[in-house]
Amino acid sequence: MQTEGTMKVRLVDLPAHRHIELPSTFVRETIEGLPLYTALERPAEDPEAGSATADLNLYTEGGNVFARGKLRGWLAAACSRCVASVKVPVDESISVTFMPRHQLPDEATGPADEGADLTEDDLDVFPYDGEEIDLTALLREQLVLALPFAPLCTEECKGLCPVCGTDLNQTTCSCDRTPIDPRLAALKDIKL
Repeated sequence: MQTEGTMKVRLVDLPAHRHIELPSTFVRETIEGLPLYTALERPAEDPEAGSATADLNLYTEGGNVFARGKLRGWLAAACSRCVASVKVPVDESISVTFMPRHQLPDEATGPADEGADLTEDDLDVFPYDGEEIDLTALLREQLVLALPFAPLCTEECKGLCPVCGTDLNQTTCSCDRTPIDPRLAALKDIKL
């Protein structure tokens, strides 16, 4: 298993291939603030937060470093309907460019060096300084982006009763679940 220290690649070692195992601690630290993970109320040292493997090919051209490869594994998340634990599969392609920080435009003053002109279409650009590339930020971002907006335990998930909170996948309840627009709730008691 590789550690974060091996996520750094020296420019003189390029081209290179990196196989990086991302342990559960790395995954947990990455997703622990996300609502879909927090809803699980897992322990601080959750060994079941997920795991992943990155296989990257890195090469340099014109001062830029290109990283291409795959990120595979799984993440723990809460079902968006019933809050049950779900193992979300991760199978993402990675295609990013690392540019020297001095070539990236500064939002306040514009480009520091006239060699780079980035537009809104340049989404997958990471800065680097010195003689090495740190892959940590890239891999953290890819894990967060791999988590869907509303994961489901199954497509047929019935969710929770909005009145009593019963898991409708497990049992039924006798609550009146007729939806009432909250803006009109005060009008339901008016007798005419």
